[in-house]
Order: sequence, then C-alpha cells, then structure tokens
Amino acid sequence: MPTDLKRDLGLLSTTALAIGAMVGSGIFILPAIAYVAAGPAAVVAFLIAGLLVLPAAISAAEMATAMPEDGGAYIYVERGMGPVLGTVAGIGTWLMLSLKSSLALVGGVPYLAQLAPVLADWIVVLAVALALFFTLVNIASAKGSGSMQFVIVGVMLAVMAFFIVGGFSSQAFAPEQTAGSFDLTADGILAAVGVVFVSYAGVTKVTAVAEEVKDPGRNLPLAMVGSLVFTTALYVAVVWIAIALADLEPGAGFVPAAPGEETAPIAAAADAAFGQIGVIAVVLAALLALASTANAGLLAASRFPFAMARDGLVPPRFESISARYNTPANAIALTGAVMVVLVTVFPIERIAQFGSAFQILVFILLNVALIGFREGAVEEYSPAFVSPLYPWLQLVGIGGGILVLTQMGLVPFLGSLVIVAGSLAWYYLYARPRIDREGAARSGVRQSVGESAVERTAELFAADRRHDVLVALTDVTNDRTRTNLVRIAADLSRLRTGSVTVARFADVPHRAFTGSGPSVTRRETPDWLPVDDPPSWMRETDWSLRPSGGTEVRGPAGASFDYLEIESEDVPDAIIEFATFEGYDLLVLERRREEFHRPLAGGLNDHVLRNAPCGVLLVEDRGFDGVDEIAVVASRGAYDPLKLLVADAIAEETGAELVLLQAVPADAPGQRRQVIEDYHVDLMRILTVPARSHVVETDDRVEGLARFAESADLLVTGTESRGIVGDVLGRPGDRLVDSVDVTAVMVQPTDEHRPGIVQRLVLDKLFGS
Repeated sequence: MPTDLKRDLGLLSTTALAIGAMVGSGIFILPAIAYVAAGPAAVVAFLIAGLLVLPAAISAAEMATAMPEDGGAYIYVERGMGPVLGTVAGIGTWLMLSLKSSLALVGGVPYLAQLAPVLADWIVVLAVALALFFTLVNIASAKGSGSMQFVIVGVMLAVMAFFIVGGFSSQAFAPEQTAGSFDLTADGILAAVGVVFVSYAGVTKVTAVAEEVKDPGRNLPLAMVGSLVFTTALYVAVVWIAIALADLEPGAGFVPAAPGEETAPIAAAADAAFGQIGVIAVVLAALLALASTANAGLLAASRFPFAMARDGLVPPRFESISARYNTPANAIALTGAVMVVLVTVFPIERIAQFGSAFQILVFILLNVALIGFREGAVEEYSPAFVSPLYPWLQLVGIGGGILVLTQMGLVPFLGSLVIVAGSLAWYYLYARPRIDREGAARSGVRQSVGESAVERTAELFAADRRHDVLVALTDVTNDRTRTNLVRIAADLSRLRTGSVTVARFADVPHRAFTGSGPSVTRRETPDWLPVDDPPSWMRETDWSLRPSGGTEVRGPAGASFDYLEIESEDVPDAIIEFATFEGYDLLVLERRREEFHRPLAGGLNDHVLRNAPCGVLLVEDRGFDGVDEIAVVASRGAYDPLKLLVADAIAEETGAELVLLQAVPADAPGQRRQVIEDYHVDLMRILTVPARSHVVETDDRVEGLARFAESADLLVTGTESRGIVGDVLGRPGDRLVDSVDVTAVMVQPTDEHRPGIVQRLVLDKLFGS
C-alpha cells in the first residue's frame, strides 16, 4: 500500500521502542503485586508469561513483514478475521495502550516520593504536562520520538545493569529469600502470571508503526523477538535480585501493607543494597522507564485510529497526514486528549486492569489471525519472515492466553467484555454500512467448504452404483401426481441402471387377533402405469416398456418397475419399515402441503423425513410438462450432492438447463459473492447438462429466491430441519416452495451426508443469507 509516512525507524530505534514499551510498570510496580500472589515464585511467573507471549510476538512479526502498515494488531486481525473482530481489536487495543500510557504517567508516584515527598501532591499536574509534551513530540516527528526512546532506554538499562551486578555482590544480598523462585507448583503462580502478563504487552506495539520501519522484513522480527527475549531475561534477573535484597515484611517497602497501597519495590531493594545513591539511580531509571512506556504507548496507540480510518471503520479525518510533519496529527492529538482525560478523571489502575485483560484477548486473536491467513489461501499474503512450528506454536499461545485470562479475576474479565461490547456497537452503528469486505479466514473457510463440497459432488457423480428408488403412493395421491412421481423416479433410475418400485400404501382399520404388520401384495400393472400406450414423457425418452409376469416393467437400460400394494394400520411406519427392509437408496413421495401449515401436529411427510433410512424426495406437484429450466436452490450452505444429482438427472432426461441459485445479503462483501460464483463454476464442470449461475442479493432470502425461481419450470430445493424451532418459527425451504407456482422437488440427503444443526448454521452464514 502506498504511504506518505517516512521510514525513519531503524533496528536499534525499533528495538528501543519495543523494550521501552515493555520495561515500565512491569519491572517497577508489578513485582510487589506478583510477590503477594505467589511469593518468591513471582520470578518464574515472569518467565512463564514471557514464554506465553512468544507465540503472539512471532505471529505478529510474520504478519508485520507481510503487511508493513501502521495499525499493528488491528491490521492483522482485521485482514485475517474480518472487520468485526478488526474493530474490536482496533478500538480495544487503542484504549488499552492509552490506559497503560496514562498509568505509566502516574505510576511514578512512590518513586518521586522517595526524593521529594511534596511532589506527590502534584502528580496529576505533572502527568498532564507529560502527556501534552509527548503528544507534541509525536506530532512533530516519529523519528524524534524513536530517537528519544533510544536515549531513555539506554539510560534505564544502564541503571538496571548496575542494580543487577551491584545487588548480586552486595552484602545485603540474601539468597535464602529467593528459595522457591522457580517452583512451578507454588500456590498462586497462575494468578501471578496473570498479573505480570501485561508486562510484555509492549512487544507487539512496535508493529503499530511498521509503516515507518526501515527494511521491515528484517528489522521487525529481529526487534520483536530480540526485545522479548532480552526483556524476559531482564525481568527475571531484576525481580530475583530485588527479592534477595529487599525487606520482605509487609509495610517495609517491597510488599504493600494493604491492597492498593502505593509501593516502590525496586527502590526499596536499591536502598538496602546501595543506600541513598542507589535509590536516586533507581528513581531516575523508573521515571525514565515510565516515561518511555507513556511515550511508546502514545506513539503506538495513535496509529490505531489512523489505520482504522483508512479502512473506513472510524471517521476519515483521523487518516490525514500533517503536511508539515508527515505524521498522523489528528490521531495523535485524539490519543493525547484521551490520556489527559484518563489521568484527570478516571481511576487509572482499575481501568488499566481492564485493558490488561483485553490485551491478552488481543494476543489470542493475533495467533488466530495468523492461522486465518495461512489457511485462508490468500495469494497476496507473502511474509518475509515465517513463523516456525506452525500451527503448534500458535495453538499453545491461544491455550495459554485463555488460561491466563481466566486467572485475572472477574472484574478485569468483565471490563474486557465491556470494551468488546462497545467496539461491536461502534461497528454495527457506524462502520458496517461503509465497508464491503471480509477477513481472509472467513473467505478461506468458505473457499475450503466449497472445494470440499465440489469433491463430494464429483465423487457421487462418478460413483458407478445402482440407485434403487421407492415411490410411495397413498390413497389420496391423484392420477397426475403419481405419474409425475414415477417420472422423476424413472429419470434417476434410468441413468443409474437401478430399479423403481411403485408401492401403494393403503390405510386399513385395526384388525383384532391378526398381526398388525403390513400386508404386501404384488399386483398386475395398474391402468395409470400403461404398458401398451406409455405416457408421452416415456416415449420421448425412448422407454420401450414391456410387461414381465404381469407385475414388472423393464426398460432398455436395465432398469425395472415393480408395482406393489401394501395394506397397513400405520402407513407412515409401513413406508419406513419397507424402505429399510428392502434397502432402497431413494424414497419419493408426495408433499402434503396441509402438514406444513400445522407443523406441530405431525403427519406422513414429517414422520418420513425424521425416520427415513435413505434419501427422500418430496414432490409438490403443480404440473410437469415442457421442462426447459430447472432452478436448483442451495437451502443451507453449499449444495448437497444428492440435490445436484437429482436435478442433473431430470434435466438430462428432459433437455432442461439448470440454474444454480443462491442468495446472499444485499450488503454482502464482494469476496463472498465471488467465492460462491467460483464454486458454481466448479460445479458446472461436474454436471452433465448445461447450467448457469445466479447469485441473488436480497435481505429477504425467501422472497428474493422466489422471485427468480418463479420463472423456472421446476424447482429443486432442500428440506429443512424437523426440530421444534422449525416447527414453531417456520422453515424457509417450505415457505419458498409455497411462494412459487411451479412443481418443486425437496431433497433430503441420507443421514450420513446431512450436516448437523451447528454445521448448517455455519454453512448458511458462509454461503447463504
């Protein structure tokens, strides 16, 4: 994507941004809280958290080299998972970074109090001043911000090196206090991991300025992975030294005497080892670290509204680039203003916990997004750096993130849900009417589902096996309908060299002292199934029918008709039992419209659809002469192969053309329509008759499909789930058949090929409206 932003950030500046974004509250505030939760095992908690962040860092690094654009996590989640989750990731991460930056500005309170207690009363004023200062610096130049970050991090790391080396050799060093530092079974260790996990949130912040990094294919992975490894080692060393140096009694400085009490743990440890000089050095490092966190957070956070504005998810004014400074000034100013409000109005520590919980969710989404890109078969996705151990590394990151998220407590978890809900509300109220795209994952899943459906269809069409058909007639089946039922069965059977059994099921009263099972009788060929003068449709298809023993009629392709009469006290059960015992492949019967207007009462159709051992064809007969066009509708998701086989067989016998008809929402992304059209093209290569594709854009699926199906001579669609929801709310397939004035064939596949309710809903969202 062309950009007007300058690529000013080299490897050192980029690494400094990542380290500076991580080394702040994580090392100067959180060790005390982690110690309260897990004791000395707070040390290994930092190590575990760093390892759990690694998959997200590597995933983000890969995606950053493929898409070196400003916006970071938002860009990757939006491109991989679609604009809905992209909006959640963008707004949520923007708020999280703003919150963490604001917390960093006020997090120096106990450190300032070490030198000048009177300054603690002016912390809000100083925090506001720093927020405004960093806002102006970022507006003026990203390079200036990166250079300043490099200086800040350099000074801070020098002090931390002094603290580690000097503390280890100090007389105050008490190694017995660190017993259990690497005990993985310590009580509260998962809670401690949840607390310190946010210490590493800054590792992905650098991707938010990827568009301003020199040679991103090389520098981004090196900066991200290198800074994470370095910072993890630094955290472990500093916390281990601090525990060995500090007075661990509550209220003594390292451990807060009460929940929420301000503490300066590293300053307390430095005081024990070095005295006042050590305290001054650590306070200087802490202030620099917290300032670097605020600066890096502001720099990264401002790029989220900038990137989202370019995608139409927020107002376009936030994508404008300053003509003077070549920076997204409006986005930076908005972020700075939010930080000022947070510093002066809101309880920062509690809200920062909400943001921390949300950051874990973003890490999970980053791993999911990478899988979406890899499995989505996106041709444009070509990263310069490829994640090792795919997909196991990402799966570990997803599982670890979920585990940590559950250990952070109810309030932070609910806070993250509030951010998610607000982001979704913004998307549906503002963004959705303005965009026309979807994520690589959903597009890839739709493509994969289509390819799988094409393969199953090809297998069914290529299968060299008989299709034996049972035509079930009842006492209420009229002459025209029974002829048309046999006609459809004959088309299928003739092409598949199978047999057609025509059975009339007669309902008889209950007979005492006799068996209640059905009575099967072979009869002479009935008048309505003529032999000497077959119907015109049989003559047109070159069927030369001859009686065989008075009960069987054979055709030249080896198919045969067999006529039976079956008497039973329970016709629905008799149909199922007979079809099961004889092993038929398809069952053809009349659709009884009256049943579908009183669905809760049940009936013959409902019983057969629920219990049939084979595929079922329900025929709504409205005349069946002169078939030139057959509309084939995908009821739920992709086409079932049996439905296409039925339509293809009828079309081949009648010389009709097939129209593959599917509906999508009127505001469906262009990728969605394109994938469906490509899927239709693949199906048309398998069909044996001429066919064309038609994708209907409509907000009312039944009405839209009915409008186009009405012009056809025959409608082939699917049956619907016979569950209580369909009974109460109605079934779109039944409503479609009742909305048109053409003969319809409703196809229900065999159970082993019929998707479950969850699968049908997912397929409907992927392929339908």
